Amino acid sequence: MTEPTVYLDSLPEAAVALLRAVHDALDIPLSGTADADGRAYARLLQHRALDARVILAGVLHDDHNVGRAAEQLREWTADQPVTYTPWTADGGAA
Repeated sequence: MTEPTVYLDSLPEAAVALLRAVHDALDIPLSGTADADGRAYARLLQHRALDARVILAGVLHDDHNVGRAAEQLREWTADQPVTYTPWTADGGAA
């Protein structure tokens, strides 16, 4: 049996907020060419992926409030900003 087609605009607002929060947490710019930038990028991505997994596990397994989970992930993401030099489209680090 095929599942019905579901589009973003048909989801509850809290679910959309959580999807956007996960996307934004993981959508970090690639690092510049310096080794330190590459390591900082990897640490940040690993940390934010772990945060997203914790939030999603709380929603999926522990019945956490979806809207509050989105807010919490946004707070955690803001606490871990990009501190390395990002890659630029003109062929190098900014």
